[in-house]
Amino acid sequence: MAIEFSDRLKALPPYLFKELDRVRDEVKARGVDVIDLGVGDPDRPTPGFVIEALSEAAADGANHKYPVYSGMNSFREVVAGWYRRRHGADLVPEAEVCSLIGSKEGIANFPLAFVNPGDVVLCPEPGYPVYRSGTLFAGGEAAFMPLLEKNGFLPDLRSIPEETLRRAKIVWVNYPNNPTGAAASLEFYYELLAFAEKWDLIVCSDAAYSEVTARPKPHPSILEVPGAKARAVEFHSLSKTFNMTGWRIGWAAGCETLIRGLGLVKSNLDSGVFQAVQLAAMKALNSDHSDVAAMGRLYADRRKALCDGLDRAGIAYLHTDYTFYVWAKVPKGLDSKGFCARLLEEAGVVSTPGNGFGPSGEGYVRFALVQEVPRLKEAAGRIASLKF
Repeated sequence: MAIEFSDRLKALPPYLFKELDRVRDEVKARGVDVIDLGVGDPDRPTPGFVIEALSEAAADGANHKYPVYSGMNSFREVVAGWYRRRHGADLVPEAEVCSLIGSKEGIANFPLAFVNPGDVVLCPEPGYPVYRSGTLFAGGEAAFMPLLEKNGFLPDLRSIPEETLRRAKIVWVNYPNNPTGAAASLEFYYELLAFAEKWDLIVCSDAAYSEVTARPKPHPSILEVPGAKARAVEFHSLSKTFNMTGWRIGWAAGCETLIRGLGLVKSNLDSGVFQAVQLAAMKALNSDHSDVAAMGRLYADRRKALCDGLDRAGIAYLHTDYTFYVWAKVPKGLDSKGFCARLLEEAGVVSTPGNGFGPSGEGYVRFALVQEVPRLKEAAGRIASLKF
């Protein structure tokens, strides 16, 4: 029997990080001391008080049954309270918040609720690959919005062709941005929502990195804008905020109709988030966030450790206080893939080629600050010793 993948699966490019793992493992097998700055997976453990909350909740038999699809009422209330404290945004927990098995799951499933074949989804690039893959799985067409340095890595909404906008259903944004680390202002969100109203677009904001900073004031949320809940939904996660990538817990919040549509998809595809994980997440969100602030300061120290070496090597990069990524320019005479190959082969440093996030990422490379300061200093020294 000849078994073939579906056309939708064939249309997907190779998943970037899976390929990175393969190449890294090949080099390691040759005995190279590899410093992995490729995948953005926090290296520090989840805070102890969150683990204790999980342990206690997991031992309670009441949490061993199927959870509520859209999340426990108490979890959604805690999320709404978090938004009120952090952003001054008011949410109706039972109607405007939905739990997710990590924000990736929600981002991938969202187009299934609102995109029909032939609809266009505006995706930032360079950007998180799941915006595009989720669109393709729903039968939609992804139209890229280039994020360029001259625009502060914000999309130039005025440059999008009208013929594309007439077919567009959703516009995705992601700030603080992966992979660039760029931030957005509240004024940008006002402009984006006005643009979306003009063209009758759904606005999806991926805010997974909003808390990864040493700044005391949070990055703005699109839900701070009056009237945003008429057409906007924000996706969030505890993965980066509390070092909980493996726990798979996040949420979507915003427009009631959009949340209901996503919930209908999820009720047919999954059985919700384990209640013990939700209870542990509630403990995290209700904490004083001192652990989050400490991680923000640590990432600032790590950024300096790596960037000092990039300065010595004459490699330019985006100066930012957000995310745990460094978005660096490739030296002249090399492309993104070639530069990453040299870093790996000659310095034993794993990085991510910028064009793996989209065509506009060509000429850049992303470093993830997921090693301790001494290892980052070692990586910086190796990079600085190379001749470009």
